[in-house]
Amino acid sequence: MSGNGPPSPVPQHEVTSGSPAGIEQERESHALEVIEIQLLTEGMYRHYGFDFRDYAFPSLKRRVWKRIYAEGLSSVSGLQEKVLHDPACMERLLLDLSINVTSMYRDPSFYLAFRNRVVPLLRTYPFVRIWHAGCSSGEEVYSMAILLLEEGLYDRCRIYATDINEAVLARAKEGIFPLATMQENTTNYLNAGGTGTFSEYYTARYDYAIFRPALRENIVFAQHNLVTDASFNHFNVIFCRNVLIYFNGVLQDRVQKLFLESMEMFGVLGLGRKESIKFSAVADNYEDLDQVERLYRRVR
Repeated sequence: MSGNGPPSPVPQHEVTSGSPAGIEQERESHALEVIEIQLLTEGMYRHYGFDFRDYAFPSLKRRVWKRIYAEGLSSVSGLQEKVLHDPACMERLLLDLSINVTSMYRDPSFYLAFRNRVVPLLRTYPFVRIWHAGCSSGEEVYSMAILLLEEGLYDRCRIYATDINEAVLARAKEGIFPLATMQENTTNYLNAGGTGTFSEYYTARYDYAIFRPALRENIVFAQHNLVTDASFNHFNVIFCRNVLIYFNGVLQDRVQKLFLESMEMFGVLGLGRKESIKFSAVADNYEDLDQVERLYRRVR
């Protein structure tokens, strides 16, 4: 039966993303999601002390939803409730939010530049303190230990390897990595200027490579939160590679000031390829050692 009354409302499932109603719906959904994630991170900070409030939102959102699905939940609010009442869930979420993508001699050209540009400077010091911030499971820490050993510097170096995540720090302390990755690691080692035979530094056992205990003698593994913790020493070298890209501008500036506060005069800062101190509040305190490899030297 036909009629001339007002049109029926469009059913929810028929609202298309390109229609005005669809666009408005997407805006409201996004705004609500932002609020939920802000409440989640605020709750995590107040209850557990882990501060992810200034992490880059797109990365934070992806990792939060990964945990939502893994927990069998359907909303950010549902995850917030579970996280605040279940410390084990908080630990699982922390693993998701921590930046644990790493490999031995990641970006071999960086280590080659370090050998050529930084090692000669370190030879002038009687003792060298190195901070590897955000060390994850330790592959890059052992890479640096091997480099310093080959350059005859390891005995007068102390490496402080820190991360927010105690679980990955425990793995780093063990120095045990999948044997299947050693072929790629060997290639990276050679491209990074390695002067020995990479297999000399580990023992193969079953499916794992166990690195020589001597490589850990001058390494201190400790939990440290770049967002909330203060400086704990003064360093000749600070590495923080491929971590700052996950922070927003406010947090990047805060961490850069922490590094400056922790850096000895003429100390060296090493960042990841996609990171830079350019346009930061501390930029005038550094000069380029290698612009491509993001190596900077403090000069003021």
